[in-house]
Order: sequence, then structure tokens, then C-alpha cells
Amino acid sequence: MQGKTNRREFLTRSAFAAVGLSLTSCVTEKAADAQQPWFKISLAQWSLHRALFGGKLNNLDFARVSKEEYGIDAVEYVNQFFKDKGKDLKYLGEMKRRSDDLGVKNVLIMVDDEGEIGHALEKERLKAVQNHYQWIEAAKFLGCHAIRLNAYSTGTFDEQLARCADGLSHVVEFAAHQHMNVLVENHGHMSSNGKWVAALMKKVNHVHCGTLPDFGNFEKEQDRYQSVADMMPWAKGVSGKSHEFDAQGNEVQTDFRRMLTIVKNAGYRGYIEAEYEGEKLSEPDGIRATKRLLEKVRDELA
Repeated sequence: MQGKTNRREFLTRSAFAAVGLSLTSCVTEKAADAQQPWFKISLAQWSLHRALFGGKLNNLDFARVSKEEYGIDAVEYVNQFFKDKGKDLKYLGEMKRRSDDLGVKNVLIMVDDEGEIGHALEKERLKAVQNHYQWIEAAKFLGCHAIRLNAYSTGTFDEQLARCADGLSHVVEFAAHQHMNVLVENHGHMSSNGKWVAALMKKVNHVHCGTLPDFGNFEKEQDRYQSVADMMPWAKGVSGKSHEFDAQGNEVQTDFRRMLTIVKNAGYRGYIEAEYEGEKLSEPDGIRATKRLLEKVRDELA
């Protein structure tokens, strides 16, 4: 007759069983991770700016259109399309309900027209800083991880660096208390200089402060590849900006293979937004062409 299992034997067997389950779980998770693409695609709302400004598309329908028409289940908003709703919890709640119901991830809000965070006058600089607070709170409410702001100022390289670092630090401090990130995009003025943005990141030096390198938004004389490389160490978002495509589906102004190689080699594994800003294709066709190119090059570099 088999004896009863004592407490020590029971605990030993249970411990081994738990280890086995844990190892199985780890193997399963690693296998699942290995099957995931090295970046996911989101849709930049600016890709549909003509439809939105023209009244052909409502901001509340953006998440649905992204998922149903383009097969993209992550979106990046622009505050211009709901500018007066930053503190309207009922409206923001409806945005969140619709995206949640569709299984669409809200990634970030791009914030424009809220003043210069690097304004030469301290009073105006602090006003601009405070104007961004509502968008941090709105982004948090929607489930985003960040806002993108414009690092604009006037003066010399160093003057703009000092002023923007001051304003940006205040915005980041507010965001950090809510576990939110603040991103700087190359978006005109001094911010289109990758080395300047890198210097700004070093000066602010905060874990909740990062960059959003955009494949476009550079002056003709600038090396866009070097500028993106300069910004990548702090990247918490990336914009796959497109304008025009050739017969093979390649972007005419930007070598996406070269750009995405830079992004991958930097260790970035987050969302890359499909952002069409061209004129030759319709907005829907431009979005689809950008998505196809991102998917094609992603597979080539996998």
C-alpha cells in the first residue's frame, strides 16, 4: 500500500511543477515575441488633413477609418482637429470609447499652435508651457504614452537651445508626474537640425523626454539620414513621412530602406507612423502606398 505523501514531498513536487510551468510560459512568450514584427505601424492623423479640414471626415471617426479602411490598429492624433476639446471629458470619453471598442491603440497627440516653449520672453515661454498641460492630461486620458510638441524659439543656436531646454523641462516635469512622455519632432525652425535636437535632449536629460524623428521636414541642404541618426538615441516614436512614389512603390525623396536600417540599428522597436503628406496621390491612396512600403521594407530587414 502506497504511503501518504507528506507535506515536504508535496511542496517539493509543487515547486518543480511551478518551475516547469514558468519555463513553459517563458518559452511561449519568447516564441510569441519572435513572431512579432520588429515595429508596428500606426496612422498619423495628418495623413487625412484635407478630409478633416474639409469636413469630409470627423475626428471621432478617425479610429474607425484607420482600422476599417486601412487595416491599421494604432493612431496618432493632431490636436488641430479637436482644438477646443482638450478639457472636454465627455468628448474625449467618446474618442476613447470608440477606439477601445474597435481595439485601436491611441499612441500620442501631436500638439500645435500652443505657443513657443522657447520664447525669448519668460512670461510668454511659461504661458506656452502651461498651454501644453491640458494636452498631456488629454493624452493620458485617451491611453496615449506621449505628446509631441514643437521646440520653437528665436535667436542663435545656443540661445534657442537654452530657451527651449528651459520650457521643455517644465513641460516634461509636469508630464513625468503622470508617467507621460514629451517628444520633440524635427518640425521646422531649429528643430529640423538633428544635432540641435540631440543637444536639446542632452541638456534636458530626462527619461520622460524623447524625440520623434520624421523622415521628412528637413531643409534641402541637410543630410536627413544623419539628422535622423542623431535623434534616434532618444526616439520614443518615428514618423515614416512620405510625399511621392515611383512605379516600384519606393518613396522618391527618402530611401526608406536606408532610413529604416538606421532606425533598426538604433534598437528602436516601437510604432512607426505612416504619414502621407503628398499631393500627387489622394490621401487614401497615399496612406496605402506608405503602409505597403513600410511593410515591405520591414519584412526585408526582419
